[in-house]
Formats: sequence, C-alpha cells, structure tokens
Amino acid sequence: MNGIRTTGKALVIGGGIAGPVTALALRLVGVEAVVYEAYGSSAEGIGGTFMIASNGLAALAAVGLEAEVAAIGQPVDRMVIEDARNAVLAEFPEAAGRVMRRAELYAVLQRRLAVQGVAVRYGKRLVGVEERADGVTARFADGSTADGGLLIGADGARSVVRGLIDPAAPGPRYTGLIGVGGYSAHRFDGPRGAGLSLHFAQGPRAFFGYWALPDGAGTAWFSNIPQPEQLTAAQVRAATRADWLALARARHAEDLPAREVLAAADEESVEVFPRLEIMPSVPHWYRDRMVLVGDSVHAPSNSSGQGVSLAVESAVELARCLSERPDPASALAAYEAARRPVVEAVAARAEVVNEQKAGAGA
Repeated sequence: MNGIRTTGKALVIGGGIAGPVTALALRLVGVEAVVYEAYGSSAEGIGGTFMIASNGLAALAAVGLEAEVAAIGQPVDRMVIEDARNAVLAEFPEAAGRVMRRAELYAVLQRRLAVQGVAVRYGKRLVGVEERADGVTARFADGSTADGGLLIGADGARSVVRGLIDPAAPGPRYTGLIGVGGYSAHRFDGPRGAGLSLHFAQGPRAFFGYWALPDGAGTAWFSNIPQPEQLTAAQVRAATRADWLALARARHAEDLPAREVLAAADEESVEVFPRLEIMPSVPHWYRDRMVLVGDSVHAPSNSSGQGVSLAVESAVELARCLSERPDPASALAAYEAARRPVVEAVAARAEVVNEQKAGAGA
C-alpha cells in the first residue's frame, strides 16, 4: 500500500505561502488537503518584496504555476556586488530568479486553490492536537475541530505546530538587524534601467540593496541596519515612516548610490521589518503524524535570498515523499533526510553574512 492511501486528508496549518503550495503539491499526488488560517480573513495586499531564486521557481512550476508566476514581478538575470562608493567588486551574470511582491504570489496561490477546489478555512487558530495511531484531531480556538490523517505545520517562524511536536523546540532568533525598504524616484541611466540587475553593497554603517524598476519608473531599495538590542513593540509603534527613512539616510549618508536613491525616496512607500530573524536548527521536524514545512522549521533570514524558495521546495518534496513511501512514518523521515542538509547549509551561509552586516559600524 503506498503513502497516498495510508496518509488520509492533510490538515495544513497556515495560509501564507508555504501552506497553499503544500496543499497544491499534495493535491497533485492525490492527497486531499484543507488549509486552516489563524487570521479571520485573507492577506490580500499584505507583505513586502522578495526574490524567488531559480530553485524556488522550479518548485512553483512543479505545482503548475510556471506561467502565472512568470506574469508577475521582475525577472532577474544578474547580481552585482559593490562597495559603498559604487565600485563593482563582483558580478554574477547568470543569476536567475524573480523579484516580486509577496502579495502578488499570494494572489496567484489563492486563485489556484480556488480553481483546484482546495478549501481554506479562516479564523482557525490552532490550540491543540489529539493524536491517534491512524490520524490526528486538530482543535481550534473557536471550539471547532478537524480530523485528518496528517497535520502539517506551515504556520511560520512562531509555529504552534512546532511546539506541539517538541515543547522544547527553539524559537526564532534575532539577527541584530532591522530592515527598511521602499521605492525612490531616482533613476539610473544605461543598462541598469532594464530592471534585471540586483545590486548589493556593504557600507560602513549598513547594507544596501537596490534595483531599477521597469520602464524607468524609479528604484526599489532596502537597507539592513545593525541594531544590537532588539526593539520593543512600543519603540516600533512610536517610530513613523519618516523616522525610519531618516535612519536609513543617516546610515548611508556617505554611500553611493545609496545617498542619491534615498534622497528621492517616497516616504509613504517605506516598509519596516524591525526584527529580522533566523530559525536555529530544529531538532525534530516531525512526530508521528505531525510535520513542519517552510519557516516553521527553516527560516534562514533574508540575507540568504532563499527563504521563500526553500519553503516551496520543501512543500514539493514533502508531497513527493508522501506519494512514494509506503507509510507516513517513512515518508516523513525521508523528507527530513532530503531537506535538512540543504536548508541548514543555506542557513549557515546566511549566518556569516548576517554577522558581517550586524558588525557594520561597530
């Protein structure tokens, strides 16, 4: 008997990016899935900008989304490493990926879930699980329950499912960096206007990234700024967009082209990520009929450029293992064995970069 017939319905906890991709991948291999989202409504229009690398694009293509994803965002085919005075240190002309808004990918996934008939239940905040030999019962804060053969935690870095699998599991760790980003009216002349190059520069007091928007529409930018002591919620609420933009301008006052980009930045477009985090190694990826996927088990920080790509890759790999292995236990073991070395290698490299960024201006 193959894994499909012994798995039963999958309860996917989390309706962001990893959860819907997991549900779609499972559907392709014959496993029924229902997505349970803690928030009371969908997240249309919410979220910042990220890049999906070639491996992530391949995973999205594997669940039938190649055309839809190719229609959003901007293609990337070059990365440039610069110093703080705009001198090129290295180029990677064969880099491939797409830069897009999280909201764009989220909308694509929601449409495909509807087309495939995958149900999404909102307002379902998981509070507990009752386990049986042949399945699980999920308990939600509203008093409702759901039965399934497998429970998948795609509920982010502050995963409830991770704590149910292992109450001693680590939580996300602050990197010593905050993120600020937005859009600028500044335009670049020449080939940069094509919008196909990502530029990265480590300045003496902060890290800067930027790329030209299509059709000369300006520049997208971000800054990773060292902040050794994690800001409190009150401190974050007290700061305005103008405050965050002023901070970025001060940290890059002597950097080029950051100074010019930020001088023309649109204050209303500023987005802030006040505590960039990374997931330490998680000892237990699964237990019995519960398993983790995406940021709930591996969030390698934005410095890797791989967060979303790893999440969707893991979703596809989990579905593959469930379809090929004789029972859920062996499938989950195979899934962890395949993915852990990959994601932990990426996380280790990102940790080195984080330390370099956090040490700027020290």
